[in-house]
Amino acid sequence: CELVEEDVDIPSRRALITGATGLLGRAVFKEFNQNNWNAVGCGYRRAQPKFEQINLLDSVAVHEIIRDFQPHVIVHCAAERRPDVVESQPDAASQLNVAASGNLAKEAAGIGAFLIYISTDYVFDGTNPPYKETDIPNPLNLYGKTKLEGEKAVLENNDGAAVLRIPVLYGEVERLEESAVTVMFDKVQFSNKSANMDHWQQRFPTNVKDVATVCRQLAEKRMLDPSIKGTFHWSGNEQMTKYEMACAIADAFNLPSSHLRPITDCPVMGALRPRNAQLDCSKLEMLGIGQRTPFRAGIKESLWPFLVDKRWRQTVFH
Repeated sequence: CELVEEDVDIPSRRALITGATGLLGRAVFKEFNQNNWNAVGCGYRRAQPKFEQINLLDSVAVHEIIRDFQPHVIVHCAAERRPDVVESQPDAASQLNVAASGNLAKEAAGIGAFLIYISTDYVFDGTNPPYKETDIPNPLNLYGKTKLEGEKAVLENNDGAAVLRIPVLYGEVERLEESAVTVMFDKVQFSNKSANMDHWQQRFPTNVKDVATVCRQLAEKRMLDPSIKGTFHWSGNEQMTKYEMACAIADAFNLPSSHLRPITDCPVMGALRPRNAQLDCSKLEMLGIGQRTPFRAGIKESLWPFLVDKRWRQTVFH
């Protein structure tokens, strides 16, 4: 028996994805991988066999993976993105969101790689939407402040980098708590007890698959056009409060929503949130970049594995 070595075509374009074990990072890794890029993902706490385990605060480890892999593109998804955690652990959050981002930008510049830094709509105070890339940020909470400082650290260390600001995300979660949108599903499903839902903050839930597509399109455009750099906005275009999202989720799965109670007061608990930080996405749209999954379709795809009443699975999908 002779061993025949198969010719496996490894794509010549290389992309490094940080935070590849997280909700957004998994989608970005998959999008590049499935579109003729050689993608390498790195994670830390949740690193699985298919991802490299890298502590982004270890500058030597970061230098080595970038030197060894020589990526053309780096998509930096890793971050502490939970506003209340940032408030309670400000130093750790600043290390990851700011210091590690600046260092990654420096390393990317050193090999001429295009860095896409994922940022947030929370850099704005939400008093005067919609926000263009040129509008002056004014973050209300420490999370928004660290991400804005991260933007500055990236662009100071790498003038060819891109900042991509995005709003609240959802998608194919491993656990419901992975997204501020999907975490509501249990409250929706357990209709025997009433649940208070925020009906004050205006959100634009955005599917991670769409953000992943935008990252890949941006990277591919940049390979042909070095002027693609600076700050960009992407967002879903369906405006909803958490209460409205919960009702839409209930509707998608044919579940009752009468137990959900809209709360119109400004929330008093936790970090301050902007009322409406809608992002204007016309800059990317003009470049022919973008993709939007309708909320109902996207949320159904994301949540059906977490349906408690299995009978509904048949009715929803067959």
